Amino acid sequence: MPLYVTLFIMYIHPYYFSGIDDHTKFWLPISVGYSTIFFPLFSIFLLKQLGFTNSYFLKTQKDRIIPYILCQLFYFWIFWVCKNFTPSLPPVITSFMLGVLLSASVALMANIYYKISMHSIGMGGLIGIFLVIMNSNTMLMTWPLCIALLATGLVCSSRLLVSDHTNKEIYMGLLAGLVCQLVAAFVIS
Repeated sequence: MPLYVTLFIMYIHPYYFSGIDDHTKFWLPISVGYSTIFFPLFSIFLLKQLGFTNSYFLKTQKDRIIPYILCQLFYFWIFWVCKNFTPSLPPVITSFMLGVLLSASVALMANIYYKISMHSIGMGGLIGIFLVIMNSNTMLMTWPLCIALLATGLVCSSRLLVSDHTNKEIYMGLLAGLVCQLVAAFVIS
C-alpha cells in the first residue's frame, strides 16, 4: 500500500510534486518499494528458511511477531529518510510514512490479543490518507475516495470469505489504519 499511495501522490495529485527534482522523483518510489515490499518479503523468506516461522503466510499470532518487529524497522527507516534526508518532499509523504509506522506498531500490540488483519489496516490507512488529502483541499478526492472505499469492501470481504479473520479483527484493522493516518497527519502538520 505505501508504494501505491506514493505513486498516487507523485503522479495523480496535481501539485504535491510539482517543484521536486527528477532525481527525487526517480529514487523515492524505488526507496519506498525496497523498504516496504522487498525487505519485508525477503525477511519472511529468511525466517521461514531458518525455521523461525511455520509458513510463509504467517497464519498464527506467534509467526507474526518477528515480521512485525522487522517491518517496524524498515518502516521507520523510510519514514526517517522521508523526514530528514529529503527535505523537499511534501509533508503528506512524511505523514503517510509515519502513519504506516504507527499502524505496524499498533498491529504488533494488537497481535498480543488477537490476529488483527494487516490487509484491513492497509485499506484503513488508504482511506485515512485520502481523507487527509481531501481535508487539505488540494485535489478533488471524490473518485479516488470512492475507489478506495470499493477496494476496501472487496479486500475486507475477501478476508472474511477466506475465513482468515473474524469480523472484530477486520473492523479493528480498518479502525487502526484510519486512526493511525489521522494521528500522523496531525503530528506532522
